[in-house]
Amino acid sequence: MQFKMVHENYNVTDLERSLAFYEEALGLKEQRRKTAKDGSYIIVYIGNENADFELELTWLRDHPQKYDIGEEEFHLAFRADDFDAAHALHEKMGIICFENHDMGIYFIQDPDGYWLEVVPTR
Repeated sequence: MQFKMVHENYNVTDLERSLAFYEEALGLKEQRRKTAKDGSYIIVYIGNENADFELELTWLRDHPQKYDIGEEEFHLAFRADDFDAAHALHEKMGIICFENHDMGIYFIQDPDGYWLEVVPTR
């Protein structure tokens, strides 16, 4: 029996803001979308041509409050082919929330508080 990871879900409070963030910060674009007939949710899968894995952004109409995402002890990691350029972009955007210089990595934070690790190609 084999399993393949296909997506991870993040619930978001402002779908358009999140879509803009992920496109600018990480180059992820909408792949497909599901909208409830009654308007109670919108699910958007985002990704790029570099991987089959997608990030699922879910907006729930009846959950306007901020999500409790704990103590930022979990994250999704991205490998950058040009780490220095990625760092410069994220620094310009003001979204770097933690750097570990000894490990050569850093984290950015999305509009809802999710941490995303950026690692260099080694």
